[in-house]
Amino acid sequence: MQKNWLSRIIKKATKIEPQELKATLLSFSFIFLLMLAYNILKPVRDAMAPEWTDVEVAWLWTLNFLFSVIAVSLYGLAVSKLKLKNVIPGVYAFFAMSFLIFYIFLDFSSDDILVNKAFYVWLSLFSLFHISVFWSLMSDLFSKVQASRLFAFISSGASVGTIFGATFTLMLADNLGTLNLMLVASVILLLIVPLISYLKHSISEDGKHLNQEVTIGTNPFAGFIKFINNPYLLGIALFIFLYTFIGSFAYFEIKNLMMENDRITNTEIWAAINLTVNSISIVTAMFVTSRITQYLGMGKTLFLVPFLVSIGLMVVFVNPILATIIITWVLLKAGNYSITRPGREMLYTSVGREDRFKTKQVIDIVVYRGGDVFSGWMFAFLTATLGLGMGVIAIIGTIVALFWGYVGLRLGKRHDTTAPITQDSIKITS
Repeated sequence: MQKNWLSRIIKKATKIEPQELKATLLSFSFIFLLMLAYNILKPVRDAMAPEWTDVEVAWLWTLNFLFSVIAVSLYGLAVSKLKLKNVIPGVYAFFAMSFLIFYIFLDFSSDDILVNKAFYVWLSLFSLFHISVFWSLMSDLFSKVQASRLFAFISSGASVGTIFGATFTLMLADNLGTLNLMLVASVILLLIVPLISYLKHSISEDGKHLNQEVTIGTNPFAGFIKFINNPYLLGIALFIFLYTFIGSFAYFEIKNLMMENDRITNTEIWAAINLTVNSISIVTAMFVTSRITQYLGMGKTLFLVPFLVSIGLMVVFVNPILATIIITWVLLKAGNYSITRPGREMLYTSVGREDRFKTKQVIDIVVYRGGDVFSGWMFAFLTATLGLGMGVIAIIGTIVALFWGYVGLRLGKRHDTTAPITQDSIKITS
């Protein structure tokens, strides 16, 4: 009786059915560990940027884009040649080993500037890759109907992990040092490997047949080809591109306004920002987003955050100071983590399996970093070359944010009218 009572409470609060609870909590734990590992190191990376010029950062983003193209191509090759059950845990084991290598390399390096920039680029690649692969797996494990109820709650695990990671760094960075933080992140990523097996087993217990003993397709570059030829996927790419445009402009403005601070102060500010963003995200994702999605539909859900950000940017135009741009940044990031990102991931439940495991990485990583490169150089051109101020940049951002919302509205309506795709309908090779 007590168990049934507890199940009803959980279902009413979170929309999670009793038989889905185990898999949902394991998925929550999965993304929690991912973001814990990343956010232990993220404040260290972000504190480096104010020491470099806009042009230097733009070059680093360009380099990161090139690495992203190579990484996604190699990942497509792995998905085509190796069994799916080995690829996903292999990705996280690889990144764990990479941070161990960084630990060893940094201990013997004498060129701090070069090492700092290499770490900045590598962690930026990791920041997209690890989460993109996670959501590929989620869209493969859960149905379209389940996604609308469960993805926001699962996504809240990212915010919890971010809070724990930021707090860990804030409290222990001085005592442990940057090198030891890399060791901690490596160990956390290795814990994910057995967790993936438990998650798949829990899905099978729920009665869903999972075929992980396969490779997906034969062409490692199919993700690039299918991306270009599919208007729906191009729409998702445009939605992400516009988000990166807004985020990059806000990031550069904050970076420039922080230039007078020392690295320790900037690390603490970024840690505090991350804590605020993710505190808001947890409550929203756990208890609000699924209700918004079911009440408004996917189109209006994806329009909501861009509309609110456009209002924030108008406030920045009126009062262009650090406080207003940070508030807009918090609104952008909290809205993305709790509403826009889960909604965007739900869009992939309307596409085939090869799109989830190949094309998705092209969009999430290559297009995202391409957006970073474009917007980074655009910001440098507008400010360094044309000499535009923060107020004018805010007006440009407002226009882009409204267009971003329009694209989300169209994508959401397309998703709501598309029949769900099952694994059985997807061509795979043994």
